[in-house]
Amino acid sequence: MAEALEGRRSTRRTATLASLAAELGVSRTTVSNAYNRPDQLSPALRRRVLDTARRLGYPGPDPVARSLRTRKAGAVGLLLTEALSYAFRDPVAIQFLEGLALACEDNGSGLLLVPVSPEAEDVGAVARAGVDGFVVYSMPDDDEHFAAVLERPVPVVVCDQPTDVPDVDRVGIDDQAAMVELAQHLAGLGHRRVGVLCMRLSLDRNDGFASVSRQDSARYEVQRRRLAGLRDGFTAAGVDWSTVPVVERFDHTEAAGAHAFDQLAERHPDVTAVVCTSDILALGALRGARAAGRDVPGDLTITGFDGVPAAERAGLTTVRQPSLDKGRAAGELLLDRGDRQRSRTLLLPTELMVRQTSGPPKS
Repeated sequence: MAEALEGRRSTRRTATLASLAAELGVSRTTVSNAYNRPDQLSPALRRRVLDTARRLGYPGPDPVARSLRTRKAGAVGLLLTEALSYAFRDPVAIQFLEGLALACEDNGSGLLLVPVSPEAEDVGAVARAGVDGFVVYSMPDDDEHFAAVLERPVPVVVCDQPTDVPDVDRVGIDDQAAMVELAQHLAGLGHRRVGVLCMRLSLDRNDGFASVSRQDSARYEVQRRRLAGLRDGFTAAGVDWSTVPVVERFDHTEAAGAHAFDQLAERHPDVTAVVCTSDILALGALRGARAAGRDVPGDLTITGFDGVPAAERAGLTTVRQPSLDKGRAAGELLLDRGDRQRSRTLLLPTELMVRQTSGPPKS
């Protein structure tokens, strides 16, 4: 087996487009068309070219040389300020990634993940990425990596945040309006003593209570807008937002949500509803509440945001957003831009899902 593999590697080193063309008695253009423009050949001729290439060990045109010639990398870059594993662990990111991958498949393009740590200052990964354009996934305002993306002469699509970037397409939802609707639902049930668990607001780690000024200056616009929506909805119901405790967590895990719930309940045991800005935090809060012997929704209402599958299984009241459709729409905006000069913003609908974890406050 080892000898056979070594023989194949040796053959691959000598087989070239020119030698394959000579073997077949056709032009090099014909061989190239078999890979790059198959519609130019009859099915029988293309099959003969590919079968001979396989026998001789010819791997196909050099992708590096082809990209230099066409000035196309054949790939879309996905920039996210998280560890690479986050894209395969966070359920919202997984759905978004699936939608983006579907758009790339339909277009015949590849997908290159460009993960960068939130604390990283080196933007070299952005500069080195061999891509035809970038999809930027939920970056904080004024992020250096996003600034490096904008310096590249390629099209860019932003998912969620930041907003209001000139000449850049964006796909997202109306986070603020969605949270207003959720707040109105809870206020209609009679809740006035509420607490909030939110995702990170800025790049500096804060695993504790977030002041109103920190909420208003949050670098993560999605969280800023979700909190603003809650403030608008509850203020309209007569709640003084400055009295609403907001607990922030830098890490986005169920464990972080459970710990944040403990912190909230210890200082504010009288809250009747805990509103979480993500389903992951809400699932953690459910775990923390049950560990503390609190009945949900009899003693306490808990809600989330995102609409991930685990939230449905848990009967969580939440706002469902179309994460897969977001990814597909982002990819289509990027890959089908053509010569369009004006940027586009596409807002997708959300849906309030009222389930078993919300109910009126205990009298």
